[in-house]
Amino acid sequence: MQQTTDAGPAGDEMEVLTFNLHGETFALEAMRVQEILDMLPETRVPGAERFVGSVINFRGRVIPLADLRLAFGMDATEATIDSRIVVIELDLKGETTLIGLRTDKVNEVTTLAMKASEPPPSVGMRWRPDYIEGLFKRGGEFIILPNLQAIFDHHDAPAPGAARTVN
Repeated sequence: MQQTTDAGPAGDEMEVLTFNLHGETFALEAMRVQEILDMLPETRVPGAERFVGSVINFRGRVIPLADLRLAFGMDATEATIDSRIVVIELDLKGETTLIGLRTDKVNEVTTLAMKASEPPPSVGMRWRPDYIEGLFKRGGEFIILPNLQAIFDHHDAPAPGAARTVN
């Protein structure tokens, strides 16, 4: 996916892909998104943490599949007709790694104004504040920008280079 503006997190605006998890709207920086996929067959990894408990075949590469719902303490759910996998690139321990993220529904690519961002409140949050990079007010809702680095650093992140080619 290609970003169409030069604005990034440090600019006035940020282009994001929004998606839903358990009725909440989340966003990922569009520049991280590689592809949006229909649900694919997945292979459970024995002994792996539930958060990244399976792998998928993404264009001949085996990549980890993470469920952000579990990082935020939400219940895991079965896939529906709206469910999608968002493949992102994330720097883990100095190495760029492809990771699939389960979503309940992908909404749109949109632009968020950085001035509409607020840090997570220090009290009253049901989620770990360090897992949230920012809360954006838009219309009558909040859009949550997860701190993927903190989430994957805290959980047993897939080892860099974990993606491998399938023959």
